[in-house]
Amino acid sequence: MIRRDFIKGLGMLGAVVIAPVVTHAQRLSGISRDLTTTQLKGRVLANGKGLAGVAMTDGINAVQTNARGEYTLLSNKTTSYIYMSLPAGYAFPHEQSVTRFYRAIDHRQKTFTADFVLQALPGSDDKHAFVLWADPQIQSREDAQKLLTESAPDLKALVSSYTAGTLFHGIGCGDLVWDKFELFADYKQAIAQSGIPFFQVIGNHDMDLEARTDEGSSKTFESHFGPSYYSYNRGKIHYVVLDDVFFVGVDKRYIGYLDERQLAWLEQDLQYVKPGATVVVSLHIPSNTGKRRRYQEDSDDMGGVVLNRERLYALLKPYNVHILSGHTHVSETWEEKNIMEHNHGAVCGAWWTGPICGDGTPNGYGVYEVDGNDLTWYYKATGRPKEHQLRAYVPGRHREFHDEVCINVWNWDKAWKIECFADGKSIGSPEQRTALDPWSVELHEGATKPVPRRWVEPSLTDHLFFIKPPADTKKFEVVCTDRFNNRYTETLSL
Repeated sequence: MIRRDFIKGLGMLGAVVIAPVVTHAQRLSGISRDLTTTQLKGRVLANGKGLAGVAMTDGINAVQTNARGEYTLLSNKTTSYIYMSLPAGYAFPHEQSVTRFYRAIDHRQKTFTADFVLQALPGSDDKHAFVLWADPQIQSREDAQKLLTESAPDLKALVSSYTAGTLFHGIGCGDLVWDKFELFADYKQAIAQSGIPFFQVIGNHDMDLEARTDEGSSKTFESHFGPSYYSYNRGKIHYVVLDDVFFVGVDKRYIGYLDERQLAWLEQDLQYVKPGATVVVSLHIPSNTGKRRRYQEDSDDMGGVVLNRERLYALLKPYNVHILSGHTHVSETWEEKNIMEHNHGAVCGAWWTGPICGDGTPNGYGVYEVDGNDLTWYYKATGRPKEHQLRAYVPGRHREFHDEVCINVWNWDKAWKIECFADGKSIGSPEQRTALDPWSVELHEGATKPVPRRWVEPSLTDHLFFIKPPADTKKFEVVCTDRFNNRYTETLSL
């Protein structure tokens, strides 16, 4: 993602450079306009038998396999892959944690044949778990080492802490690197430590910035990870990955936008999903945030949210939807009607300058546990136990509200309950305010810090809470209860 000061000026044309960098992407040729057709055909098999009802697509059209597991699809030469919407009940095929659910199409052949072989799981996958890694954003070998020696071991330990045999997968939610494509190898090495299959989302720093158009901007990403939009299934959940970073053909400028080709594909993809089902949509740029309200801006940042999000919401209306996003390097959750969006803090925090993001959220990632159609979740701070869900600051630490305790609850949503105690006696609930996290101010504010990326600044957030304890209080305690009745506490000596 990008620094707040730069985001505020994006109303004319998307995001701009966040720091001087040189892309190593090779200049790409234009997109082929040869519309002659190629017939795609093949089978999806498990234990030597064909699997019926598996959705197959070239990114434009979708069909289901017949009773013998066969598919036939007429494609044109603007497509790159034939791929599956991986069906529930089967293991996710992967190579060193990078999922492989696709085949590159050889359009020199009039008929291209691609068979897919799956392995049945030994039991039900209705219960499973997944993690969401937003914005690893490595730009240097030093960044890569932190990812490999801090974030990756933390994820491996988390997976190991679950009961043996727990089905886990990961989602890399974009900005896997920071324009340095040679570091994709380090990202791959990091996720491989986890031992779980990972699906990837393209971010604005994963694009070929010298491409002629948006259509060419995902070529390097696709050469490593396959299609930039697709779907898969596990248990009762239908997962969708979208590419909402629309490159406008000028270095480092983009908008949050879903083009017609992708929306038309999604419309077909969802026709195989029963209304009322739970759909989890992962994309890099959040569909919406509260930033415009927090900063009292007149319009949305063109590179900060999905501008045609209402078109996406219309397609998702029949379902129970969770949208998972990154890009902002802050934590935010909103809920309206059938949709809940989880905008995640970054794996890299404030661009690898310290232990927290600009809103005080620890460097870390989202963890989701699934049981049938239901999801529960928490935020896992890197290097901290899963119970680390809040931080309290003594009076005087926050420069605006000197005589109050400031409490940061980064995974907060409106279903959380917060109660405060002074020397064991309840003093009620704190007041929610939009403000800056005091530790982020200390670490990030000003032209001389943080080192080495001095352009990082604190971010306004809505997940701060304030309360004034009685004057003679010696022990202050805050108790937070999330929507799943998990209790988290923090104690201060005053």
